[in-house]
This record gives sequence, structure tokens and C-alpha cells, in this order.
Amino acid sequence: MSSEGKKLFNIIILGVSFMFIFTAFQSCGNIAQTVITNLNNTDFHGSGYTSMSIIYGVLSASNLISPSLVAIVGPQFSMVVSGVFYSLYIAVFIQPATWAFYTASVLIGIAAAVLWTAQGNCLTENSDENTIGRNSGMFWALLQFSLIFGNLYIYLAWQGKTHISESDRRTVFIALTVISLVGTVLFFLIRKQEDTKAPGDDDSTNEILGESSSARNKMMRAVAAFKKSITLSFTKEMLLLSVTTAYTGLVLTFFSGVYGTCIGAVNRFGSEEKSLIGLSGIFIGVGEILGGGIFGLLSKKNRSGRNPVVMLGILVHFIAFYLIFFNMPNDAPIAPMEGTDQVAYMIPSKEVAMLCSFLLGLGDSCFNTQLLSILGFLYSEDSAPAFAIFKFVQSICAAVAYFYSNYFLLQWQLLIMVLVGFFGTITFFTVEWGAAAALAARGSDYSSI
Repeated sequence: MSSEGKKLFNIIILGVSFMFIFTAFQSCGNIAQTVITNLNNTDFHGSGYTSMSIIYGVLSASNLISPSLVAIVGPQFSMVVSGVFYSLYIAVFIQPATWAFYTASVLIGIAAAVLWTAQGNCLTENSDENTIGRNSGMFWALLQFSLIFGNLYIYLAWQGKTHISESDRRTVFIALTVISLVGTVLFFLIRKQEDTKAPGDDDSTNEILGESSSARNKMMRAVAAFKKSITLSFTKEMLLLSVTTAYTGLVLTFFSGVYGTCIGAVNRFGSEEKSLIGLSGIFIGVGEILGGGIFGLLSKKNRSGRNPVVMLGILVHFIAFYLIFFNMPNDAPIAPMEGTDQVAYMIPSKEVAMLCSFLLGLGDSCFNTQLLSILGFLYSEDSAPAFAIFKFVQSICAAVAYFYSNYFLLQWQLLIMVLVGFFGTITFFTVEWGAAAALAARGSDYSSI
């Protein structure tokens, strides 16, 4: 297989592996609060919102050390170990215990930081400035198929149910744990790039020297990666992109946890309210996949750069927020187990709710594919630290959003996303204009990015 063929194979395996793992994890996040609400009359006293807040809080802090860990053990092994911890977190729901639930939340936060840093490193290693847009879109589209499969199962299995039984819960989470483990095993198929050696190199001598200095070299790489993360954090481009990244963290919280909870709490949806959570996840996934395909895989035909895609993303999201504000009761995110009988500015419509799910996914893919692309373009030599900073900002904002989701009414959550999204779009435009100018100075074609 040629070098380019091997790189493309690695991108596909990377995307498929993430698809399996996040089929399990995102489905888990979508239904966690609903499942836990049905458990809180037992000895279990946990909160799905609090768990996700812990996960993203620990994830943000762990991004300070994740480049060092990836530098020491390599991206492939980092992703394998991280995948195991994702599976353990999901398995906790098979027989929930409060202490195990929150302990697993801390562990998966660390694992997630390492996983996404290693993913960014692997994506960049297998791309160049001409293929980073295509590869980012391909990875994103494959990843977002995860929203289809898990949520389709939930929709079919929970259709017509107003209460989630112990048997229903165990069946779902055993299946999700197995799916997560399959994705973890697939990481072993990623092929390493061949090292080139000059003619006449003495293998035995190199091996001896390598053994004697490997520990020192790994430690030096770890320290260098940590220092580079700190340095990159304060560059103009990274600070500007951090506002855009913060917005993606808030939206991630909303569509992966809060919006599904809102749908499941609306009593006017009748016996379909629980199964609609799964259907909502499917429509989010369709939007994500469509966006990844159009704006990633077809990026070579886009001669206007990234800004129009981001502009489309923010417009789509603003339409979705407007419709959600009119369609969903204001107390839906914090409704009790019995749900809410309140009505917003219109009688709750299942069709409008599903349209909003699709728009949330489409807009999110616009932002994330372009962020992955511009980070891989600007920081091709420092991919691990750059992607660690990206996940640090995204996850700390997601943690904050999950925390306030326990208390804020829907209107305030939507207002926060509108304000941060507006400023995040402006800062992205600023960085993109700078990247276009630098590319033009090198005499490259702007459409290649």
C-alpha cells in the first residue's frame, strides 16, 4: 500500500473506531439523566448533569498533561487505554452505584483528554495542508454516524414507554458497553508510518543506544509538549479561536444532554416522550453527517475558505434556538420526574422538535469541521498541544454549561449560547482572514485549505 493509501486507511479506521466508542458514549449521555431520574427513588442518588460536569471539568484540567502522556506512550496506545475507560464508564449503568458513577466520571474525564489529544495528533500525522480539510470532514462524518445507531436502538426499544425498567436499562447498557469495546479494539488496526534509515545504519548499535536513552528522550518529549501547550495558549490565533471553541462546548452540552432531557420531560408528547429522545439523537446525527460530508469531503471545491461554512453554522443555530424557545416549555431542562405540563409560545410540536435536532447537528458540524481543519493547518508541527488546548477550552465550557443546566431555565441557556456564538463567529473570521493572507503570501491556492 502506498504512503497516501496508508494515511487514508488510518483516517478511516480512526473515524470508524470513534464511531463505535461514541455510539455508546453519546447514547449514554443522551439518556443518562432520564435513566437516573427513574433510579432516584432507589438507593442511587446521582445526577447526570453533575456527572457530565465532572467529566468535562476533569477533562479540561487533564488537557494540561495529555500532550505529555501522548508523547510518552504514542497516540495509538493512548487511544486504546482511553477507550477501555470509556467502556468502564458505560458499564457502571448496568448496576449503578453512586460512588462508582462519580469515580468513573473522574476517570473518563482523564481518558477523554488523552483520547482527543491523540486523535488530533493522529489526524494531523496522516494529513497535509491539501488533505486536512478532506480528512477532517471524513473523520467527522464517520464519528457522527454514532448518533444514528445508538439512538435508533433507543427509539425502537423505548417506544411507548413512560418508565424505564431495570431490565430495559441493563439490556441497553450491556449492548453499549460491548459496542464501545469493539471500537477500542479497532485502534490496533491503525498503521504506523515507516521509519526511514540511512544506508549502512547499524541496527544493533541503534537498538542499544535507543534502550539506554529511551526513558530520557520520552521525558524530554513530555516536558517539551507541556511547554509548547503553555506557549501556544497565549498566541493571538489560539486566544481568538478559543472563543469559537467555547461556543462548541456550550452547544455540545445542549444537544448531547440538555435538549434530549427537555424532550423527555414534555408530557404533551404523550407516551412517545421517552422514545423521542432517541429520535432526536438520530436527527442530530443526520445533521452532523450531512455537514461533515458537504463541508469536509467536498472542501476541495470550496474556493471561499472556511468563513462561509461557519457563517452558515451560526445562522442555522440561531434559527434552531428561536424555534426551541417557542416550542419547548421554559422549565423543561429542570423538570421533575413527573415531567412538565407547561406550554411555551406554541403547543409543543414533535415535528418542530425534530427539525431543531437536525439544525443543531448541522450547525455543530459546520463549526467543528472548520475548527479541526484550521487547527491542523495552523499547527501542523504542534498538533498534539494545539488539539489539547482546543479540548481544554471546549471541555471546560461544557463543564460549566452542565453545571448551570441544573439550575437555569431554558431561555437563559439559549441566550448564553446566542451571545457566545455571535462573538465566536467574529473571532473565527479574524483568524481565517489571517490564514488566508499567509497562504496568499506563500503563493498557495486558498481553496486548498
